[in-house]
Amino acid sequence: MSSLKNLLKTICLFTVFMFLSVSNVGLADDNYSPLDSPDFFEGLNTFTAVYSQIKQLYVDEIDDKTMFKNAIKGLVEGLDPHSSFLDPEDQSDLSENTMGRFGGVGIVIGTEGSFIEIISPIDDTPAYRAGLQAGDIILKIDDQNVNQINLEEGVKLMRGAPGTKVKLTIGRPDIAPFVVEITREIITIVSAKGLLLDEGIGYIRISQFQNPTAKLVKDMVSELVTDNNKKLDSLILDLRNNPGGLLNSSIDVANLFIDSQGIVVYTEGRTPSSKVTFPAKRGDILNGAPIVVLMNKGSASASEIVAGALQDHKRAIIMGQESFGKGSVQSMLSLEDGFGLKLTTARYYTPSGRSIQAKGIVPDVYLEDNTLSSFEDAINLNSQEKDLKNHLSAESPSELSEEDILEMQDEITENRDKEYIDLLREDYFVHEAINVLKALKVITNK
Repeated sequence: MSSLKNLLKTICLFTVFMFLSVSNVGLADDNYSPLDSPDFFEGLNTFTAVYSQIKQLYVDEIDDKTMFKNAIKGLVEGLDPHSSFLDPEDQSDLSENTMGRFGGVGIVIGTEGSFIEIISPIDDTPAYRAGLQAGDIILKIDDQNVNQINLEEGVKLMRGAPGTKVKLTIGRPDIAPFVVEITREIITIVSAKGLLLDEGIGYIRISQFQNPTAKLVKDMVSELVTDNNKKLDSLILDLRNNPGGLLNSSIDVANLFIDSQGIVVYTEGRTPSSKVTFPAKRGDILNGAPIVVLMNKGSASASEIVAGALQDHKRAIIMGQESFGKGSVQSMLSLEDGFGLKLTTARYYTPSGRSIQAKGIVPDVYLEDNTLSSFEDAINLNSQEKDLKNHLSAESPSELSEEDILEMQDEITENRDKEYIDLLREDYFVHEAINVLKALKVITNK
């Protein structure tokens, strides 16, 4: 019995130590202590009893460090799909993700029950080219059943050196589970692309919100104005299968098109530091030209912030499908010895006070996924040279001047853009957006 009391004392001290480490970040309530709660000691008694039984009876001997680590992981991961306890290696992986370059298959994932759900495939990645879709459920990774591991372990299994392969068993409604073998690549995310679809109608595709995205979009609008030889009449902003990214980037992009007072988004949580308002900054670079924002169920997080802001400011028509509904804020907290805590601390709200979490953004015009031509084909047209029509063969080069080479490169880019535009015009969502924008132009000119 004395050993159990000593263990209880150790766990109490360990819990207080962990709490004090986190409170230094400034998010915790300085007046709160778990030792003031009777329920804390009742739960701790049960915990120590289970801990003691495992130490004495479990088939294999487990050291205390592993036991505590597993207990903390269970404590955090039981909260929601986005909170997690990170060891030093996990922290390194997270930093790698934020750089926008890593080795893997190219998907953004979350949890669905005891399985892993694909929130969105990333444009022009192995997973995207393999046909994986938003809403697909990963049942197995190689021979590992996903319901036996957590989200971070699933990520590690799918990561790997470029050129290596991984098999994913996929569940999709209305068809039998199937296996996809994917070759890993270095995933480098290109966040935006712009084209002139029709006279006066610009098209900008944002695949993810990164640090330079707002500047890229602003530069693209300027280039489209130049290509159009006058100001744009309208713009299609394509956020389909955009899983999100950096909050500040999404706010900057929304502010490119807002010319009214108010806010872009605000957050609310339990602590004062989690209650933040992000103001709108007047300066619409389109001078009020109509905007259609395209969304689907793969549009999440930062893309939902942009769509919600433009919708509430009456600045854009949202077309497509209801978005994913990832409207929670995760804060990174540093612990001792390189460990970390990614903790959900707030929810996002649109300017009118709508919660994004588990609700998503409801489109103004709902569209069934009746694609006339393949959206995937259009997005995948930063393909290789060999995929282009009438591409040059791989014969030994003749002597060409630098001017000839540059002219050939310009022709290749022009051909690729033409194919991209042709496919986008046949894409059902884009087709309907163009119809709406043309109708608005007629009404406005009357």
